[in-house]
Amino acid sequence: MASSRKSSRSSVTKPRVQDLPARVAARLQGVIRPSDRLVVGLSGGVDSVVLLECLHSAAGSLRFHLSALHVNHQLSPHARQWAAFCRRLCRERGVPLRVESVTVPRGAGPEAAARAARYGVFLRQKCDYIVLAHHRDDQVETFLLQLLRGAGLKGLAAMPFLRTRDSGFRIQDEPASGGQERNPDTGSRIPGPAFLRPLLEMTRSEILDYARRRELQWVEDESNADYHFPRNYLRGEIVPRIERRFPAYRVAVARSGRHIAEANEVLDEVAAADGADFLQGSTLAVAGLRRLSAARARNLLRYFIAGHGFAMPAAVRLDEALRQVMTAKHDARVAIDLEGAVLRRFDDRLFLERIPSGSAIRPRVWRGEERVALPELGGTLAMERVSGKGISLTRLQGKPVTIRLRRGGERLQPDCARPRRSLKNLLQETRVPPWQRERLPLLFREDRLVWVPGLGIDCAYQAADGEPAVLPEWIPGD
Repeated sequence: MASSRKSSRSSVTKPRVQDLPARVAARLQGVIRPSDRLVVGLSGGVDSVVLLECLHSAAGSLRFHLSALHVNHQLSPHARQWAAFCRRLCRERGVPLRVESVTVPRGAGPEAAARAARYGVFLRQKCDYIVLAHHRDDQVETFLLQLLRGAGLKGLAAMPFLRTRDSGFRIQDEPASGGQERNPDTGSRIPGPAFLRPLLEMTRSEILDYARRRELQWVEDESNADYHFPRNYLRGEIVPRIERRFPAYRVAVARSGRHIAEANEVLDEVAAADGADFLQGSTLAVAGLRRLSAARARNLLRYFIAGHGFAMPAAVRLDEALRQVMTAKHDARVAIDLEGAVLRRFDDRLFLERIPSGSAIRPRVWRGEERVALPELGGTLAMERVSGKGISLTRLQGKPVTIRLRRGGERLQPDCARPRRSLKNLLQETRVPPWQRERLPLLFREDRLVWVPGLGIDCAYQAADGEPAVLPEWIPGD
């Protein structure tokens, strides 16, 4: 853990460095609104400490609510000290802090796993914006790393100052500290809070100079000095040589990144137009791929994968996936592993789903909660209190209400004008894909099936007009 960094004050001030809080406030002006909730990602390193200082300074004039979030990955022997440092830092400034610990799987790619765990925490925050401390040097290093890994346009595109909920969020956007690896050309779109990066126009040296002049304290991640990690090697060995020969390299690389981002937006627009008649809900008709050239078919498939929030597979894997879905027989059950996701074909449509954990769901008793997390199934069951529609709360009384999977032999009558039928036949009739039928969370009152996602509520439990009720909704990936 680093102690206070102090330096002798120069007789010549640096207005741009001293003005850092004003520059951050100016970047936020017109984007955030009064009463917006901003959560700063606080690692304890110099970049995030300076960002916290600038946001704390701007909170009064811009009238937003500021809090901080520290994610403890439990990987470093100093992790607890870093969390304690962040607590003290925020306590001194009166900034509420939330510390969340995550368990990062050991083995291959722990840095990537840590990054995914961190963003999982970010995306669960109830706020308007997550504010991150990435700066111009991060942009350059990320561009070089992605270039050396053979990334596509999504991987080479510049990190944006603002990424909204509507545009999605790519995990690949984050530069990995301590040499964290990333998948080239990720393009994963993830719903959640919007992300802001108000330091993107500042350099690492400006941020460090400001911290020293203000006599701020911060912590150092010991892994930053390990040149085994590609980012650290670039930062310590390669980038300084580039700077000696090309002093304006930061501006030039940032400009290239913006050009690439624009080109990528055009490709997304082309994919959206190509798939307009073939993207339905969360599926893509194979016919939409067959009518396109190979390059545009690949582009549409990338767009489809990105829209589900999954990492982009390697080019060879993507080509093989495209070949299989285009050439397999009509009744073939195609299932292709795309590094964390499974691409399936059913009824000549493509489905993309997260690889299930494999753990069996245990029956859950519903005790009136508004949300029931079902991580084994990769989603959440929301139970909204309503009136005059949904499941009658009165009719649920007297017996335990449970959530579980099908076991066989279940029957349901979602339409009161038609007879009760087997759940198997109803699922087949509505063309629910076979692999989804076995992982649907079903609601029972004792042994009586009450509700099935996509099929509806059994006639015997449907609420009457004005009757207190609950309306279930299955939210995959939530």
